[in-house]
Amino acid sequence: MENTAPLIAIVEDEDHLAQGLLFNLQAEGYRTHHEADGDAALAWLLAPPEKPAAVLLDCMLPGTDGFTIVRTLRDTGVYTPVLLLTARSRPEDILEGIEAGADDYLPKPFDLNILLARLKSLLRRTAWQSLAPGTPQPIGEAAQPEAAPPAPYSFNHRTIRFDTLELIAPNRMTHLTLMEADLLRYLTDREGQIVSRKDILEQVWRVHEDTDTRAIDNFIVRLRRYIEDDPANPQHLVTVRGIGYRFLANP
Repeated sequence: MENTAPLIAIVEDEDHLAQGLLFNLQAEGYRTHHEADGDAALAWLLAPPEKPAAVLLDCMLPGTDGFTIVRTLRDTGVYTPVLLLTARSRPEDILEGIEAGADDYLPKPFDLNILLARLKSLLRRTAWQSLAPGTPQPIGEAAQPEAAPPAPYSFNHRTIRFDTLELIAPNRMTHLTLMEADLLRYLTDREGQIVSRKDILEQVWRVHEDTDTRAIDNFIVRLRRYIEDDPANPQHLVTVRGIGYRFLANP
């Protein structure tokens, strides 16, 4: 019988870590594919014999680095979920990965149970995307806190679909990364309230280190291209000078 378990791509050059991930993911029932070199990994991810369900991607690799890999995937229209593995002492890695298009991150060294939980969360999003509208959740899933897809949010002829990671606007549909969708959900849940850069770092992206919060500004510029009629003159995602941002559904 054909094995239909999700295929997880592991891109990691530290052999002991890679072997540990392979062993534990296979023990959890996943199929796996491993690449240790950035150039080979990028070539495989751009034209895989079988599309992986998710990618565990190290930042620092021989050849092409992890940031360039995820940025290239997004630029070429590949939206496979990416969980970035980062060095604990480098919060700037986290922000660079988020800006490049990673869906989630995990600092090294990490707890295996946390990695598995993050991976399952990414795969759940993928499962939501495969469901037709109105399709019931499998029995048992509804009892899990994150099982039910979040409701869409509409404003100014645009709809954010948090379940399928899509922003639907007139004559355009934009794929969102998980980090982009999570930030938009955080802002829309607090419609009209001022949200500080520090709140975004700590509450949305779980970055608690002393980090230059101005790194968020470039990310906000990208979101404005998605949701504003005139990104240079934002009406919905406005800057509150010296503090952060505010989302306005009806400015």
